[in-house]
Amino acid sequence: MELDFERCYRAVDSRDQRFDGWFCTAVTSTGIYCRPSCPAMTPKRANVRFYPSAAAAQRAGFRACKRCRPDAAPGSPEWDVRADLVGRAMRLIGDGVVDREGVPGLASRLGYTERHLNRLLTAELGAGPLALARAQRAQTARILIETTDLGLAEIAFAAGFGSVRQFNDTILEVYAQAPSALRERRPVTRTEAGTINLRLAYRPPLHVPALLDFLGTRALPGVEERDGNTYRRGLSLPHGSATVSLTPADRWISATLRLGDVRDLAPAVARCRRLFDLDADPEAVDATLGALAADEPGVRVPRAADGFELAVRAIVGQQVSVSGARTTLSRLIRSHVRPGELAGFPSAAEVADLPDSAFGMPAARRRTIRALADAVADGKLDLDPGADRDETVARLVELPGVGLWTAGYVAMRAIGDPDVFLPTDLAARRGARALGLPATPKTLAAYAERWRPWRSYALVRLWRAA
Repeated sequence: MELDFERCYRAVDSRDQRFDGWFCTAVTSTGIYCRPSCPAMTPKRANVRFYPSAAAAQRAGFRACKRCRPDAAPGSPEWDVRADLVGRAMRLIGDGVVDREGVPGLASRLGYTERHLNRLLTAELGAGPLALARAQRAQTARILIETTDLGLAEIAFAAGFGSVRQFNDTILEVYAQAPSALRERRPVTRTEAGTINLRLAYRPPLHVPALLDFLGTRALPGVEERDGNTYRRGLSLPHGSATVSLTPADRWISATLRLGDVRDLAPAVARCRRLFDLDADPEAVDATLGALAADEPGVRVPRAADGFELAVRAIVGQQVSVSGARTTLSRLIRSHVRPGELAGFPSAAEVADLPDSAFGMPAARRRTIRALADAVADGKLDLDPGADRDETVARLVELPGVGLWTAGYVAMRAIGDPDVFLPTDLAARRGARALGLPATPKTLAAYAERWRPWRSYALVRLWRAA
């Protein structure tokens, strides 16, 4: 990916936080790389190099700045927007697929050869999938070193390293300090075993009421809850279950994660970031939406922590109110949750095995959910963040009882498509009328063309206007 030197240098010279996560600034005279907003003195032009990723900077021999923590910057919004192979690969790497399944597993999920995948990622990001996963591993290890009292050997394997030696070498190379020295710099405050406290950065503005109102109104008892300005939910992760507590603050989300297995830290963080849409570029979105965004800057698209869960919610809520859908879903998961506790939504395999009496809904809708569960459990339908968006929508509408509205809603919230628009949606049309916009499906769809490629954000705003 080519980076315009003058534009990047202006961002660094002005310490513009909007560009954090878009690229890294490497300084040849010091051997370190920083985020664009690093408060250190602006380096001379001749000493500056720009890289599209931390992995590329590390590959070139630079180490992370200890002052601005470039590995803790928000992710690039480009990977949420792009539906191509590189965007899909980056979302899966962020979810820890390379750590769990290796590069062959990543390539298999994407339907390409390892060689072709490596060539594309290196051309775009200056580093292949192994190097990108290694950079993420280093960040996961740093978080565990600084926020838990786990032994360093435990941290090595929890972060995804194959050996303690590999862990030591990587930390020394990336942070210019041994793991033990990193821990000495930040003495650990003992917490409950498996509990990790960290900050999830985002690009302001963030419209907190819009985000929490949306999630709180739809909160499913036993899975999630809103308590004032804090949102909590259960998660089902690759190595076990977890609960997360998310509280918005200035420029970051305060997150408390209680993990059944610390190897799930990276996927848990990825799911939290996705759920709150933390890697978005709200200024770019709002500039495109114009007058629609003028009164409420920073409205996000609430995503999903689990694609299958979101698809079930969409099917149940097709023709009922939000409160009615919550009641039906509560009956569906009754046997899966314990009173007073939060748990992840049942898996596709678990839902497929439920007796008819557990559904509490019309037979046609029950058949639709069973067909969905079977397709996901058998691997015929991919609802993970790296799924091919067009293919997923096509396969969804093949299911009995799933139409374009449901498929589009799932694409928007489960797979993260930023450009979904549902002109037949009744709430969207009410919102359009309230704002004095065209309100028939055909005229609203035509009007919405001006909001590309952010029509999902426009849809959320129309819902709020309704």
